[in-house]
Amino acid sequence: MDVYQLQVFLSVYRHKSFTAASDELNLTQPSVSIHIKKLEEELGVKLFDKVGKKTIPTKEGTLLFGRAEEIIERIKDIKSDITSTSREIKGIISIGATTIPGSYVIPSLAAEFTKRYPEVFFQIIIGETKKISDMVLEGQLLLGIVDEIKGIENLECLHRFQDELVLVASPGLIQKKEISPLGLFKIPLLMREEGSEAQRSMQRHHLLHKISLKALNVKAILGSTDSLREAVKAGLGATILSKLVIRDDLKAGLVEEIRIKGVKMKRHFYLIARKKRAISEHYLAFVRFFAEKIPSA
Repeated sequence: MDVYQLQVFLSVYRHKSFTAASDELNLTQPSVSIHIKKLEEELGVKLFDKVGKKTIPTKEGTLLFGRAEEIIERIKDIKSDITSTSREIKGIISIGATTIPGSYVIPSLAAEFTKRYPEVFFQIIIGETKKISDMVLEGQLLLGIVDEIKGIENLECLHRFQDELVLVASPGLIQKKEISPLGLFKIPLLMREEGSEAQRSMQRHHLLHKISLKALNVKAILGSTDSLREAVKAGLGATILSKLVIRDDLKAGLVEEIRIKGVKMKRHFYLIARKKRAISEHYLAFVRFFAEKIPSA
């Protein structure tokens, strides 16, 4: 079995397209077809079906995908497996994450990690949980950080850590250090658009008590976490934000936390990889570093 045929197969499988694979590999489309045909003849099975313009992997193709990817990764990592010293920790680390860890956790960790291993380069892809999970499952990413893994087969959690959503305001805007849940209706609030994590968390923890959002004293609706953060510091109103987002501003005294009596809005994030996939040494080093710097929960 030709290793290059496996690489061609993996490209077709990931793109679900012979044309896209030919572009990626700089081959003609007939050449891609010949490689796949030879592989099918050697294995005695059909690897792809054509449904209209779509290229759909067969059951045998899906089975081969996991095996082929593992073989290619192991071939790539032979050198690092043999000489896995700190000097050999180098290369690109592509990691996907949802907005909060992708914007407020990974960048600082990447900066610290590259000081220890200067030959490592990071690529950080930010997207929704489903997008990142799919990219890990399909082999486009080795690592991802998401906020939900229930019901997703073939993913494993390498590390779990905790976040908390808190009510924050500029110093002095709200006189009380603790309010009741109903007190939310008396203070000036800043909100994200409909369906945001802050709104879902308020509903999940029964802060709205089935009262319409229109009953809140909303001063502004903003389109991003950073715009909320800046508006809070400017004194426009209070809002619910991730502690991971606001921790530096809390330490600097630029904002203060207002406790909501009887309410803790905690959630978890998960560092994930696909089950049974070989992970190269520089990725493993980052996983160890991540677990060392971010307490598990």
